[in-house]
Amino acid sequence: MSDITTRQVGIDLQESDDNRAIIDAIREDNPDLTVRRLPGLVKVQCPGRIVVNRETVEDKLGRDWETGEFQLAIVSCAGNFSEWDDDQIIVSWEH
Repeated sequence: MSDITTRQVGIDLQESDDNRAIIDAIREDNPDLTVRRLPGLVKVQCPGRIVVNRETVEDKLGRDWETGEFQLAIVSCAGNFSEWDDDQIIVSWEH
């Protein structure tokens, strides 16, 4: 049985200029993140959880960003959105 801290979570994102900045922000806040680029799609995976911080995304985009915009980038995900508010999104496995 997998431990929650080591089970991989993942998000598949559409490839676009804005989403590249979002991926850079996710990579900055999740040092164990693995990024795999495919034609038109970017797959990000991390053991345990993935954190998306609004402030980091705004720094990378160079503009204000609402976490609700993330819905436009997501193609699919492996895990649960265990937290989603105005400042942070967390994807993890909940038991």
